[in-house]
Amino acid sequence: MLTLLKGEIMRSSIKRFLHDEEGATAIEYGIIAGLISIAIVTVLSGNGSVGDKLSTVFSTIANKLAAITG
Repeated sequence: MLTLLKGEIMRSSIKRFLHDEEGATAIEYGIIAGLISIAIVTVLSGNGSVGDKLSTVFSTIANKLAAITG
């Protein structure tokens, strides 16, 4: 009788686990966040990239401010 009850509990636990989709949603969000991170790093690094252009703009501004303030 006790083994039969344990078997039923195990079967119901496995059924609940297979039908639960909360973990899948978290994994999907993690994959999306990882892909967005890769895209940002790709855009901001490399020659002629947005990151290089922003660095040039900020360097120019810093130099002009240094020239004005003496």
